[in-house]
Amino acid sequence: MKEDIILNLKQVHERIENACKTAGRDSADVQLLLATKTVPAEKIRIAIEAGETLMGENKMQELRDKDSELRNLNIERHFIGHLQTNKIKDVLKYATCIQSLDRLSLAQELDKQLQKEGRKLDVFVQVNTSFEESKFGLAPDAVISFIREIKQYETLTIKGLMTIGLLDVEKEKMRPSLRLLREIRDEIYNAKIDGITDLKLSMGMSQDLELAIAEGSNMVRVGTSIFGNRFLGKEIWNENIAE
Repeated sequence: MKEDIILNLKQVHERIENACKTAGRDSADVQLLLATKTVPAEKIRIAIEAGETLMGENKMQELRDKDSELRNLNIERHFIGHLQTNKIKDVLKYATCIQSLDRLSLAQELDKQLQKEGRKLDVFVQVNTSFEESKFGLAPDAVISFIREIKQYETLTIKGLMTIGLLDVEKEKMRPSLRLLREIRDEIYNAKIDGITDLKLSMGMSQDLELAIAEGSNMVRVGTSIFGNRFLGKEIWNENIAE
């Protein structure tokens, strides 16, 4: 198991480096986030001890359940799934960043809890760039006004934008949904919103990380190519087709 994960990590990093070279980018500008939904803590530990420093969970229960085995490790834990407001207090016990901020009510409740705790939190704004009803995220044309609204909450530090691109189709058909996130970031820059000068793009997974890097991704969220397909009952879960 250990050898397989370490080999897979090496191959994923090679893919990232090759994609950056092809795109004329510095590979230091692209981070790897371990997508760890349903992945046991012992497998995650192997990847962390091999040098990985970012992981992302989709469910609050998994953040909690794995905490006792991972808390002593040098790891930054992001929450990358849809966040219900009634889970905010619990998620904030474990997550250092929330990548799925997609509505004003969530920002308001996060701010209330963070004020109580006297701290700030890094957030990414989630955008539905594939226009699929099955996915969460803001409509692309709503992002600039949304960022202007959440700027009022001093507890929230906007670090970037996140999307799940169109997947399970021909690769070149995936590309527009990834390119759109970069274009939205450029529009935000052009809008000259006070304090918004360096937004990271979190996009790209096992299937489409090369395309995402070509379109400007700064963080790829990879699970299947590192840990393999995970079984959920009778189904196989793959981060490319489900959150």
